[in-house]
Amino acid sequence: MKRSDLQLYFIMGTANAKIKQPLAILEEALQAGITMFQFREKGIDALTNEDYEHFARQCQKRCHHYNVPFIVNDDIELALKLKADGIHIGQDDFPISLVREKIGAEIILGVSVHTADELHIAIENGADYVGIGPIFATTSKIDAKAPSGTEFLQQARRHYPELPIVAIGGINCQNAETVFKAGADGIAVISAICESHNIQQTVETFKSY
Repeated sequence: MKRSDLQLYFIMGTANAKIKQPLAILEEALQAGITMFQFREKGIDALTNEDYEHFARQCQKRCHHYNVPFIVNDDIELALKLKADGIHIGQDDFPISLVREKIGAEIILGVSVHTADELHIAIENGADYVGIGPIFATTSKIDAKAPSGTEFLQQARRHYPELPIVAIGGINCQNAETVFKAGADGIAVISAICESHNIQQTVETFKSY
């Protein structure tokens, strides 16, 4: 994994697609130039069983067509079954050491961190990158923690200058520059792309910082 892969990290599940079909959104985002994609199918109306796996495979197929890394959120079994490029886990999921052991060394491992201790543990257990946030208030995750601003992001960058870091949470075209200046290698977005009426323009704006 290259640090530049994190530049514009798009996260989506069917529940996030409100103005277009999810696969149409992903296709547009890939055409426009997103650099990584995370399959995150959660929520009350989330797909299950065969529909869940089929949707994941359709997303993966499109990502591979554009040579964009395909990351699975939380679901280790699915990531292994699909031979996904990576998996992303939160602090309430499986122990990081166990995940790394299960997936092996070749699969990208991303970990959400909120404190210096969590950050240290993630690095010690072989995380390839960390996600820091929510930087700003977000409506995309109903269980999101309180926004932290950029202070922890700046601290993480100072202590670990070579660590790949992606910032997430309430990031839009107006505040993205602040996040990059704080030290993030990239930004992770959900609604900024899912709810955009001009995905090409949105992606170009994000990638201009």
